[in-house]
Amino acid sequence: MLTIHNLVTSHGLIQALKGVSLEAKSGEITCILGPNGAGKTTLMFSVAGILKPKSGNVSLLGDSITRMSAPDILKRGLALVPENRLVFPEMSVLENLMAGAYSRPKSEQTAVEKDIDDIYHRFDVLKKRKDQRAGTLSGGEQQMLALARALMAKPKMLLLDEPSVGLAPLIVDQIFEIISGLRQDGISILLVEQNASKALKVADYFYLLDQGMVTFGGTPDEIEGDDLIRRAYLGGEAA
Repeated sequence: MLTIHNLVTSHGLIQALKGVSLEAKSGEITCILGPNGAGKTTLMFSVAGILKPKSGNVSLLGDSITRMSAPDILKRGLALVPENRLVFPEMSVLENLMAGAYSRPKSEQTAVEKDIDDIYHRFDVLKKRKDQRAGTLSGGEQQMLALARALMAKPKMLLLDEPSVGLAPLIVDQIFEIISGLRQDGISILLVEQNASKALKVADYFYLLDQGMVTFGGTPDEIEGDDLIRRAYLGGEAA
């Protein structure tokens, strides 16, 4: 579904991505693991059109989106949920959800209203908080709102950048249950995550990114079976 080939992205003179190639298949959760500074967020921003690669190609369903703007990429079906949520703090929960649907035509207004009802069914806490300013929500509630806002764009694929960062363990469990449920509903996901043990329980395929390069690609079983990777990412124990 999403194919990244030999992607190179720089921050000034620093080459953050050094020829990254990977594939995220339709209907699956593809996870990218890696240490801080590995280039994970740069990769997500490059795919989403926020950063422009120096070279390489990103294609969605066979069509290149490499040089498209971020709004056009969103319209093509890729929605990014950034690290640290980045909800609109002074806007209400409902206003944040409506903002997520800005790329959809006015002719879909009835469908947008139905989708908001569906969001409230999936995220009951957002229904209770619909008139509350987003900046007053807890971290977990803001993460749910960020996910819900992205879903309002009706994406073919979600790009999730560190959805568990800064959250309490119980909330992390809830977030990963939601992610698993989205996959069951047919939404493809490219997930950046440092909580490898949690990611192993939901993802179908993994890539390891280190210093801007892919150093490994494999299934959860292959990761658990590699002693070096298990020590580095799972603390020496299989999940």
